[in-house]
Amino acid sequence: MPSTERPEPACGFSGDALIKETCRRIRLARGYWDAHNNLACRTERDRALSLYETLSKEQRGKIPQVLRVWLRYRSEKYFGAGRTEPGKR
Repeated sequence: MPSTERPEPACGFSGDALIKETCRRIRLARGYWDAHNNLACRTERDRALSLYETLSKEQRGKIPQVLRVWLRYRSEKYFGAGRTEPGKR
């Protein structure tokens, strides 16, 4: 019978430490967003999203909703594949 557990992320975090690190990365990305630092925001968002993808459904429920919404929906509008490309100067 195949295992339904997700593999541990390569970053070395597990359990509550993984949840805490994911929240920290999302908050850091939001801080860069508020400071209009798009490159740093995109980098931290990608890191947070890769950690978020390793979480189980129960662990994802422990991430505050405001952080989940920002990570999955609002930031996708600006950094996702369907976004409008920035203009050339």
